[in-house]
Amino acid sequence: METTLAQSLSQILLHLVFSTKNREQWIVTEIQPRLHAYLAGACHAIGSQAYRIGGTKDHVHIACALPRTLTVSSLLEEIKKSSSAWMKEQGEEYAKFKWQAGYGVFSLGQSQLPVLLRYIENQNEHHRTRTFQEELLEILKRYGVEYDERYLWD
Repeated sequence: METTLAQSLSQILLHLVFSTKNREQWIVTEIQPRLHAYLAGACHAIGSQAYRIGGTKDHVHIACALPRTLTVSSLLEEIKKSSSAWMKEQGEEYAKFKWQAGYGVFSLGQSQLPVLLRYIENQNEHHRTRTFQEELLEILKRYGVEYDERYLWD
């Protein structure tokens, strides 16, 4: 008896990281909860489950699932494009808001998800002693990602 899989199934967990353009501190404390909620909705709108969203005044972390029908780059493009437009609608002070051109995306297994969720929850505490640049370099090292620092920041 031959068994076939009639469905296409996936569970690809991602850790997304991206900052504001030039790490400008656009994401003030008052707007963080609304931006994080918007980002969760943006993920949901394109079929991605957002498990946790956090960050500080100059960057965000998103723990989410990659939808079976999207590429990583299209997932990030949609999230960043829609949230940038949303930020600009939040008042004149956000009229020039931009995300950095690039991003970091890292895969993880189901057993690593709880650790990532705690990490994202503790961003404000974590960044009392560390900049976004220091954090990203540490993440890149942890994941064994090669990079050229001349092209890392914008």
